[in-house]
Amino acid sequence: MPNITKTAMITVCGRPNVGKSSLTNTLVGEKIAIVSNKAQTTRNRIYGVVNRGDTQFVLLDTPGLHKPKSALGDYMVKVVTSSLSDVDCALLLVEPIAHVGAPELALIERVREEGIPAILCINKVDTVEPAELLPVIAAYNEAWDGFDAIIPISAHKGTGLDDLMNELGKYACEGPQLVPDGMTSDQPERQVMGELLREKLLLCLDKEIPHGTAIEITKFSERDSGVIDVEATIFCEKSSHKGIIIGKQGAMLKKISTMARHDMEKFMGTKVYLETWVKVKENWRDNVNYVRSFGYNDD
Repeated sequence: MPNITKTAMITVCGRPNVGKSSLTNTLVGEKIAIVSNKAQTTRNRIYGVVNRGDTQFVLLDTPGLHKPKSALGDYMVKVVTSSLSDVDCALLLVEPIAHVGAPELALIERVREEGIPAILCINKVDTVEPAELLPVIAAYNEAWDGFDAIIPISAHKGTGLDDLMNELGKYACEGPQLVPDGMTSDQPERQVMGELLREKLLLCLDKEIPHGTAIEITKFSERDSGVIDVEATIFCEKSSHKGIIIGKQGAMLKKISTMARHDMEKFMGTKVYLETWVKVKENWRDNVNYVRSFGYNDD
């Protein structure tokens, strides 16, 4: 393995659902961030590590920038804006749409304030014809002509990712390795267990219900046999939501837990015994103390 002599800190930012976590997972080469087709899946900043040649890239996957409507939303927006400080480059990920929206304009302004280099990355190019990218590029060039590069990619298909990594390599600085070999994320295993469970809630439940859930891992231990015991409490905001999460005769909770356990076992590389409970904390997203108690804090 080559010695790491250079590092680059890259913030991946954009509006909700543009594919930031999918891109991070693809570049890292394994699933470190949960994904779903629902907005605001990512709530915390997650570090993904890519070692390429003599360079270590640390990718900061951030929540989608949106107009906050709760204390949790305020926290998520603060995570995004603070993640654009003290990094080597910002990667603004957008969809192939010839319109620059308010989230993109706000992020461009934040990049300009920080005075950091920025790359525009147009994702999901596998969903449009090549000629359709020209008005997209023109719209962003008109909004701001300060991008160092504009790179079309498909995180899903892997298109353009070599070009992207080559471009990001230009921002690497001489310095020691930041993250030890073998580490691909800064998330503790306990936190990953909670995120994998929350992902299944997002996949299986509709409307606002999964957005009003939070996970507390109350037990995470390993038996002598190597089996991992995980106990998790799913908090929701309303009693009616609790009934939907549990489902008829517990069917929905069983489905969610089974899907989560399979992913937990894949991540841990061993058998996992998972027990889940559902409790109600009314309107927890609007309560700063509750938000902090679930790990969404600035400490």
